[in-house]
This record gives sequence, C-alpha cells and structure tokens, in this order.
Amino acid sequence: DNVVINEDLEKIVDTSNEWIVSRSGIRERRIAPPEMASSDFAVIAANEAIAGAGITAEEIDLVIVATNTPDMIFPATACLVQDRIGAKKAGAFDLAAGCSGFMYALLVGSQFVSAGSCRNVLVIGSENLSKIVNWKDRKTCVLFGDGAGAAVIRPVAPGSGVLSHKLYADGSGGKYLNLPAGGSRIPASHETVDGNLHYIHMRGRDVFRFAVRATARSATEVLGAAGLKMSDVDYF
Repeated sequence: DNVVINEDLEKIVDTSNEWIVSRSGIRERRIAPPEMASSDFAVIAANEAIAGAGITAEEIDLVIVATNTPDMIFPATACLVQDRIGAKKAGAFDLAAGCSGFMYALLVGSQFVSAGSCRNVLVIGSENLSKIVNWKDRKTCVLFGDGAGAAVIRPVAPGSGVLSHKLYADGSGGKYLNLPAGGSRIPASHETVDGNLHYIHMRGRDVFRFAVRATARSATEVLGAAGLKMSDVDYF
C-alpha cells in the first residue's frame, strides 16, 4: 500500500523527478513496511497463482523462489513459503540470479515438468530490496522497490508453453552491481556495518550499457530459436 513517488525522494536525497524519469522512466515504487519479509509477499502471490490455476496447494510438487533478498540465509525462503501455503508434498528451494531470477526459475521449473518428474511447479519471484538500499545513495535508492509474482507451471500440448529459451551469465560484471558484505568473502562485522557494505553498490552506467546490449541480443536469439520473427511478437 505504501507508494513512494519521486517527489518523496526529493526530500531525502539530492535528486529530482525530472532526473529520475529521464534516466529510468520510474515515477513511483512500492515500499514494504519494516515488518514485512520476502516470504510474506511470496505467500500472497503463491495463493493467488494456485487459485488461478484451479488447484490446491497439496497438488504442488515443487516450490522455487527466485530472490536475492531471502528472509534469512537459511532455511530457504521457498521452504518457509511451502510450509505456510500448505504444500505438504512439495520440494522447495531458492534460486538467486538477480534481476533475471524469475526467468531462471521459470525455466528450471519447466525442465522438471518436461522431464515428467513434476506435474505442478510453483515458481515465485519475490524481492524486498528496500531493506538493502542505502537511502542516502541517490544512484540506487530511486530504482528499487518491493513485490512478488508467481506462476504455476504444468504440462501443456506440444507446440505451446515455453517455445524456446536462452540463458546467459557474465560474472565479470559482478564488480558493477553487488552487496559486498554478509557472505563468506566479507563476513558481517561492526566494520562492515559502519562501512555501509550491507547495502546495494552499483555502477549504474556500466550496468545500463550491459543490460541494453545483452537484452537485445538474447531477445533476437530466443526468437530465432523459436522460429519466429520480431513481427510475430504481440506483447513485449
């Protein structure tokens, strides 16, 4: 319910509505209350997706949650969701792939279905990025918000469903967008907290250039793999 518009951010960092819109197109973002965790969003989205699919939670075989902001390092957020929605027969695991997380999770889930080992896979993307944003850093705090989405993946007739996919990664860009501390490389300490190392750090210009180039290339390749042309696309 908490909608933060650009004019709200003008009051806390050196920025403006014009600056944000011209560089990102963003005019508003949803920010979760302090007590709300990523699993809370995920449960809401999961229940809506299950209802939309016309099944019960006990028919779910696997729960995959794509997130870079889990409730905690372990147990997996997917396990917390699996318990809360009553998916008693389902396996569950988290998948961390940043902005591409939901796409990775969707394709991983579809492989379980295609292999015949699962019939109903619940795929959820859930992020609570406001908890790891430095609200004094205008380069990042204007970009990120909170939310979740979910889908149920199950068998379909040949020629429908996932027509093609391409997955890519470029780990050399890790230095451009990261959260430095809290893992095994730089464990949490008083020094890391004082140094703001538990917040998102980003070199936005480098990320932008890479994202535009990589997205255009992968979109072209995935269409080709599906035997389609740009003119065949109805929604983008």
